[in-house]
Amino acid sequence: MAASTTTQRVPIPRDRENDYTPEAARARQEFARERTGANLEHVSSYSFDPSVLRGNVEHFVGVAQVPIGLAGPLLVNGEHAQGEFYVPLATAEGTLVASYNRGMRLLHEAGGVTTTILDDRMQRAPAFLFPSAREARDFARWLDENFEEIKAAAESTTQSGRLLDIDKYSASRILYTRFNYTTGDAAGQNLTGKATQAACQWISANHPGGIERFFLESNFATDKKTSQVNMLHTRGKRVVAEATIPDALLKSVMRSSSEQMYRARQVSNLGGFMSGVNNNGAHSANGITAMFIATGQDAANVAESSAAFVYAEHRPNGDYYYSVTIPSLIVATYGGGTHLATQRECLELLGCYGKGGVMKLTEIVAATVLCGELSLGSAIVAEEWVDAHDLYGRNRK
Repeated sequence: MAASTTTQRVPIPRDRENDYTPEAARARQEFARERTGANLEHVSSYSFDPSVLRGNVEHFVGVAQVPIGLAGPLLVNGEHAQGEFYVPLATAEGTLVASYNRGMRLLHEAGGVTTTILDDRMQRAPAFLFPSAREARDFARWLDENFEEIKAAAESTTQSGRLLDIDKYSASRILYTRFNYTTGDAAGQNLTGKATQAACQWISANHPGGIERFFLESNFATDKKTSQVNMLHTRGKRVVAEATIPDALLKSVMRSSSEQMYRARQVSNLGGFMSGVNNNGAHSANGITAMFIATGQDAANVAESSAAFVYAEHRPNGDYYYSVTIPSLIVATYGGGTHLATQRECLELLGCYGKGGVMKLTEIVAATVLCGELSLGSAIVAEEWVDAHDLYGRNRK
């Protein structure tokens, strides 16, 4: 019988008095070197005081330095973003910045990108369990009858959050709900969690009886996951970016044509339908992720933010109309990682930092996505896609 061995767990060092100091970071860097042999020369090089990181990271050891490229000018004809913008894109993927820059040139010459925000809501989705489906049905009516009191309880926890309404979905003896909020310039997941907890506590204290229990989150908000419910009913911002491009401009700038682009779009629509994708476009996640990292967004929100509906028309005069609808774009200009040093600078570069900037940032992100869609689509049609990656996307010796 083989002898079993146990290895004593060696925890990562931390300072219980103040873990956000250069000394605490150096202790962890040395710990990592001793335990792994890795040299953290670049990870340990940063330009800010670790004291600003409380609430953003635990066991701080250093930074990941992601290169930032600048694309633009991006011309936006929005309701909140108007004029030219130079867009910071944080990425390690060669050709990405060049591709978005090319799309921005095309749409600048076409007169810019028109952007429209259609909806704004962030959810928390508690589920309530009852003895039978009848009590669950009656509870749905009770929620409607007592909405103002529930709203007051939820909003007592927040200065900027507002409860708009409560969606209700029944299955078995369970009532699934989606509490829909506006959250100001914050992304709002934490805000909605705290507000909905207060609302559920009020509901439990005031409902006449029958609730066996509730779960604050039922997975119906689909945090950090793409879903049909969010694509249809919005999570974060629902925004459209659209433009009309003359055929002559597609030929001169992109070496393609509106007819070829539209034919490729039809093929792409069918391919997307067959494969079951959440996005019939090309690569919205590329631009969104690069902007999210640069500006201090929660990068995991790309899971739902990259969902998109692409619609195109080949006009009788040869013009090419193209639009992208992003139904669940989750962005912030206040809170989270937006206050950190480089992230704040990138938001300031766009004129979006702080309170009052989130709608402007929403439109800039959507316009950037549209530029990337047209650029990659043109590269595929013109058979330049592989060559571009060979030219810009390789650093192997």
